[in-house]
Parts: sequence; structure tokens; C-alpha cells
Amino acid sequence: MTSKKPAAGNTGGQSRAARTDAARTRSAQVPAQSVPAQSVSSGRDDAPAPVVPAPAPVVSAAPAAVDPDDRARLLHGTHHDPHTVLGAHPVPGGVAFRVLRPYARTVTVDCGELRARLHDDGDGFFSGLLPLSSAPDYRLLVTYDGTVLETEDPYRFLPTLGELDLHLIGEGRHEQLWRALGAHVLTHQGVTGTRFAVWAPNARGVRVCGGFNFWDGSGFPMRSLGGTGVWELFVPGVGEGELYKFEITRPDGSRTVRADPMARRTEVPPATSSLVDVSHHEWGDAEWLAHRADTPVHEAPFSVYEVHLPSWRPGLTYRELAEELTSYVREMGFTHVELMPVAEHPFGGSWGYQVTGYYAPTARLGTPDDFKYLVDRLHQAGIGVLMDWVPAHFPRDEWALAAFDGRPLYEPQDPARAAHPDWGTLEFDLGRREVRNFLVANAVYWCEEFHIDGLRVDAVASMLYLDYSRDSGQWTPNEHGGRENLDAVAFLQEMNATVYRRCPGVVTIAEESTAWDGVTRPTHHRGPSGFGGLGFGLKWNMGWMHDSLQYMSHDPVHRKHHHHEMTFSMVYAYSENYVLPISHDEVVHGKGSLVSKMPGDWWQQRANHRAYLGFMWSHPGKQLLFMGQEFAQGAEWSEARGPDWWLLDPGYGAAADHRGVQDLVRDLNAVYRATPALWQRDTDPAGFEWIAGDAADDNVFAFLRRAADGTPLLAVSHLAPVVRSDYRIGVPEDIPAWVEVLNTDAARYGGSGTVHPDPVKPEPHGTHGRPASLRLTLPPLATVWLRPA
Repeated sequence: MTSKKPAAGNTGGQSRAARTDAARTRSAQVPAQSVPAQSVSSGRDDAPAPVVPAPAPVVSAAPAAVDPDDRARLLHGTHHDPHTVLGAHPVPGGVAFRVLRPYARTVTVDCGELRARLHDDGDGFFSGLLPLSSAPDYRLLVTYDGTVLETEDPYRFLPTLGELDLHLIGEGRHEQLWRALGAHVLTHQGVTGTRFAVWAPNARGVRVCGGFNFWDGSGFPMRSLGGTGVWELFVPGVGEGELYKFEITRPDGSRTVRADPMARRTEVPPATSSLVDVSHHEWGDAEWLAHRADTPVHEAPFSVYEVHLPSWRPGLTYRELAEELTSYVREMGFTHVELMPVAEHPFGGSWGYQVTGYYAPTARLGTPDDFKYLVDRLHQAGIGVLMDWVPAHFPRDEWALAAFDGRPLYEPQDPARAAHPDWGTLEFDLGRREVRNFLVANAVYWCEEFHIDGLRVDAVASMLYLDYSRDSGQWTPNEHGGRENLDAVAFLQEMNATVYRRCPGVVTIAEESTAWDGVTRPTHHRGPSGFGGLGFGLKWNMGWMHDSLQYMSHDPVHRKHHHHEMTFSMVYAYSENYVLPISHDEVVHGKGSLVSKMPGDWWQQRANHRAYLGFMWSHPGKQLLFMGQEFAQGAEWSEARGPDWWLLDPGYGAAADHRGVQDLVRDLNAVYRATPALWQRDTDPAGFEWIAGDAADDNVFAFLRRAADGTPLLAVSHLAPVVRSDYRIGVPEDIPAWVEVLNTDAARYGGSGTVHPDPVKPEPHGTHGRPASLRLTLPPLATVWLRPA
């Protein structure tokens, strides 16, 4: 996938700039030559003129010009500390006022009892020396062509970031980095405005531009805060909803305009500006959060519905999804939803996997508060929320992270090492502490600010191996001569340890497709490889997915030759804590939908589909199913179209076929959640016993699952298109009768109706190494579950 790039430097929203000053300042149309008190209005067209005292008379100040070197650096955007030049500074003979306001006609300093018009020094500089003993509180009256703006001077304010913030940033240990960097509305020295802060250590200078200054940042240079690489500026009067970007002067003197890496809200793509955001959401999920950590995830029911929000029902907003998606998932009985990346991304065809706004939910569906409302409603309905998280790579869009401050910053210095070989993107420099901090804090951010219950970490395998998708000679071994990416290992361990420490009940899930040792082992436990565990809570079982789908794709007559593809997963089932994923990746780009992978005619395809889901829900491990597969959609998924909901329309002739599969998934979830044997010991070998794992000629798989108290559930999958009568299945002798609790061949699901309506009693006829056995009629292409009567 290659990200489509909107035009570089697209600021967007300039039409809003004219509205911003009215909300920020008091302005009026007046003659440029005077500053009478009555010329300043409230900024509202319908408001009565305020009663204000007569201003002090205006005097002309003697010039106090800016030093030529400072002047040149400010004009060229390369000054690292504009506050030492601009603003009010005690000097011999009084206080020097210096202001940089390009395009202004006049600038007057208002100290309350004294008003002084500053000297025009040219190029937008204004200065004056006033006979004062100390720098006073003051405001500026800035006259443009026929307009006077009364405003605070940004350069009279102390830094808004404290020593602790800067220390933690410098150490790469600021676990709430989003509270320090980015844009924050706050009251500072008694004045309300917005603090802008950005990490750009290679920049020669940084200026903030936006609607509030007509996208001209030349009058708003930021100051560098020591060796941290952080630049900061408090801009009075700027508030919620303002558009902004950072204008960065690169080391070579050229300039680039960038969106804020820490922006918590963005414009709707393809526009690329950042927005100042203030959250007003009041959470209502306290009960959910209070009990989220009561049971460890691997010992609890965990059935996940994977959703691409923009296409689940195209056109719905976050708030509309909060009603419809919540209702549907609750009705279907899934315990969790997994949202494909919601972080902002420029190209919808990337499905969210090429992120440019790591701290901003995509604006396509609403505001950050709207997304919080969606999570809140899901929690109140008892549904957990997982989201995909993408720390492996980011796109090259020139308004975003790539070469952010003129040099590689978030990516490695070596271009060959930086380039992700599969997607044309850039990898993160995980050996740089500030980059690790950016990502670790981001993981915490989604969990703490949006109450996310779990992070499914994308493309972990591509992070772990230096030679991933690279040929010999295209990669450099680590310090030990190996292929392991030691920086990535350390990052993942730090991320997992931090999230689990700060956010009780949250789970992290690795999409990791290799046999890396200890993905779900605690970070402090070393394995045979010498590495500590990566610290994930769960791992996608890509081997099970590949092997089982391969088996199901074979015609039943050939399946006996591939029996091991269904049983091999149990060889390693307890090496990690697994999720069994049938995800979006398996139903796109020519792979076909799940039902279309199945052989045979339409009836057999649906029967195979149902039997496979029954096998999946009973196999050790948690379940994940992508949208559309729960009703056997025939077409593969398209992000432009979404699921084919019309297949369920009663007016469609084959709707009953699809509704039958949907009803099965609903019942699978219901029985699953009510049956601890199916989830309580997913990671404990004592929770599984093969009954018939070698019945290849019959295409039969039979096993017991056991709850923590030993209560069993018998699962039998028969994957041949024939009925087998009087088929003996060995069972424990201490259970007097078994009752069928689910049969994927039931008529209501679209099956043949070969079911066991009455309890089945064991007979003292040993088979499968058991002293007793059941005589069952095995339905064609079906999975049957039985429990003690």
C-alpha cells in the first residue's frame, strides 16, 4: 500500500481566519491615525457598545531598535530565543518594548495609565523606550489598514512548560507526553490562550502559523527550551477550534510547514491542518472501568468483531455508530469490537494503517469527543473496545513526520534502514529515546484519554527482524551478529510494561507471524533465546489461520491427506496466549470472502463455513471475526462499499441463507459466553483433551474442553459431505448423559436438520482410548457441541 499524498503544505481553513480575531480580540474599523477609546468594540455585531474609561493620552516613544543580528534571524525564522529580544525588557534609561508585527501600520503599548506609540523600525519591527522602572503588564493596540486589534503580547509571558516536563522529555520518559507537547488551551499568568509546543531538535527556528495570524508565522517565532529540542510559544487569545501548523526552518535554511505530530484533532482529509482541541466529554463508563480488571483476559470470554468504522455502514458518524454498531454487536453477542486504526491517515485506501496523526482520531467521522462518545456507549453496553495500533511505520507525506525538522527525526538516519521494504513507508527509529517516548506515550494516550481496552499492535514481525523482507546485503546485523532488532525488542517491552502498569485491565495483542520466542511471556522472564518476553497479553495465531483455511479450501475427498493442517495447531497451542483471527487481511485483494474459500456448491459452501466457525469457537484461543463474515458475505471486502447488508434484506431471495449463518454466529457467542469450558483454560493444557485427532479417513475431529472445575464440553467437527450414523465417540465414563447445545447443521441455520434432540447416554463400549462412548449421527459438514445433561 502506498499512501496517496495531498498537496504539500495544504493549510486549509483560511476562510475561518477572519472569524478568529473577533473571538480573540476587540476590533473595530477606525481611522488608522488615532486610537480613541470608543473605537474598540466587543467583537459582536449585536452587542451594545461597552462603556470604557477614556484612555490615557498617546505619547511617542523613543526608538529602541532590535540588534541587526537578532533582526536578521527573526526575519529569516532562525532565532532560537525570540523572547530575549521581543517583549518588554529593562534597559538603562527605562524599559524597551520591541514588537514584530508584519503588515501593521502602527503599534501602541497600553500600560493602563500610559499609552505609547512605538517607533516603526521597518520590516514589521516596532520599538520604544519608556521611562519605567520595571516591565509592566501591558497590551498591544495594533493598527492595520483601517482596523485596530487589541491583544496581549505573546512575548511578555514566561515559559509554560516546567522543569519536570522538560527533564522527562529529555530522558524519553514522559508517559503523558501529550499533556506537554502539542496545542493546549490554558490560563497562564492570568491570561487565557494556547500553548504550542513541538519537538524539532534539528530546526534552526520554528514559528507557529494558523487562522489566528492569517497563516503568516513571521510574527510568531517560538523559543527553544534548552537541549531538549522542544520549541514553545504561548499565544494569548487563541482557543478551541483554531487551525494551526508549524513553520520550520531546516538546517539548510529552507522552510517546511508541518502538521503537529501531537495534534489531538485534525482537519478532515485531504486537508492537513491541526486543530486546537478541548475535550468536553463526560464519561459514563465508571462501572465498566471499575470491573475491567476483575478477570484476566486470557481466563475470560473474548469474542471479537473486527470493524472498519468508515465502511461498516458508510456515511455514519461516530455518534451514529454509537447507536447502530453498539446495538448490533450486543445483539450478536460479541464481547469486544476491534476497530481498524482510527488514528488520522491521509489515504482512506490504507484502511488507517499509514498514520500521520498518531494522537488524533480520524476527523472523517467526527471530533475526538464524538469518538469518546462511541467508546463510552460500547462500554455502557458491556462491550470492550480494542483498536489497531501501528508503531511499525509511517507514510512519507511531506507535511507530516518524514524528515520532520529537515533531517531524519522519527525515522533512522540511514535511508536504507529507514525504508520499509513492503509498503513504501518509513520505519521508526526505535533506538532514539524521544521516538520511543512518542510511541509509548501514544499507547498510554489511547488507553487513558479514550478508555481503550486493548491495543492490537500491527506488523510486529516487521519490527522484530532486521532482515524482514530484505535480501542479503540489504541489512546490518545487530551488535551480537544476529538478525534481531534489539531496539524494537526494547521498545515493545517498554510499551507493554508501561501500559500494563498504568492501565489495569487493558490487553495488548501482537500481530506476529513468526515463531519468535516469548511474545506473550512477561518481560522479566528470559527464554531459551536469551531475550526477556515481549510482554504482550495475547498473540494472533497466524499459523492456525493459515493451516485451517488451507484445509477448508480442499475438496472433502482430499481432506484426509491434509488432516494435519487442522491438528498441528495443538502442538504449539500453549506456547503463547493466542487469538484465532479471521481478519480483514484474509478477505481482501483477491483472497475472497470466508464462504467463497469453501469448496462445493452454495449449500456445501455455507455448511463448510458454519462448521468451520463452530470448530474455531471451540478451539483453544480467543476468537476474532471480520465484519461481513458473520453472515457469509460472498464478495470480498471493499473499504469503499463495506459489508453487503442487502444480503439480509427479506426481499432478497437468498436472505434466509445468510440470516441462517448470522443466527449461528449469534448462538455461538451465546453458548460460548455461557460455557466456561470454552474460555476459562484457553492457556492451560489441562483444559483440552483430544478424543479423535487421527480420524483422517472420516474427516472427524473430536476433543474435550474443560472449565477450571473440570466441567467438560465435547466438540465434534465432521468435515465430510455425508451423514455418518452410529459413529462412536469416546467419552469419560463418569457422565451419565450428554445433551446437544449447538449443531451447525440445524435447519434454522440452513442445514439439513440432522440433530440430536434428546439426551445421549454413553454405552460401555470403549473407543478412542476411553472406557465409554456415545453413538452419534454426524451431520454432513457440521460441528456439534455437547455438554453433560
